[in-house]
Amino acid sequence: MFETGASDKSSLEGWTPKTTLGRLVLEGKITSIEEIFRNGYKIREPEIIDILLPNLTHEVLDTAFVQKQTDAGERSRFRVIVASGDMNGHLGIGFGKATQWRTAFQKAIKDAKLNMTIIRRGCGSWECDCNLPHSLPFKVEGRCGGVSVVLLPAPKGLGLVAGDITRVLLRLAGIKDCWVRTFGSTRTHSSLIKATFEALKSTYELTLQKR
Repeated sequence: MFETGASDKSSLEGWTPKTTLGRLVLEGKITSIEEIFRNGYKIREPEIIDILLPNLTHEVLDTAFVQKQTDAGERSRFRVIVASGDMNGHLGIGFGKATQWRTAFQKAIKDAKLNMTIIRRGCGSWECDCNLPHSLPFKVEGRCGGVSVVLLPAPKGLGLVAGDITRVLLRLAGIKDCWVRTFGSTRTHSSLIKATFEALKSTYELTLQKR
């Protein structure tokens, strides 16, 4: 796995927003990801995330050299899957393909920013009553392909009882204590990543439904 530092602020130099949301963010009329979701906007420009979440960390979850047969012959490209998070309740995953690894990596980062979402944290374990946002507020589940992932709140101090890939996603989301159960073809990394992300996304979606 490969980890970078904070988001690249150079992309904001000379940026002219193409969407209404982009203009509102650049003008300072929208100042948080939470406002974006409350107003039902879709993030279509990665620069929006660069402004609102300047301290993102990007980490490669999976990389592969893939080949595809075309009419012109065999085509080879790198495929990179990246997770981006601020370790404070915001997380995105992205996929990128290109003939050069660095280009695929940059495409994956851009995609992760466009897929950025809010992760609700809490203290949902019956074994803990600290009421701090160190774990999940309740049990959540995500599915993709033949993979299912169940995330369970854990008491403070337990840590992340999870495999390597799932642990990275939880850490980047800012979750410190969690039980993880996985079922199915977990060796298929792309499905495992998507299933874990869907589970984490549902923490926010289920919270909205309860209101």
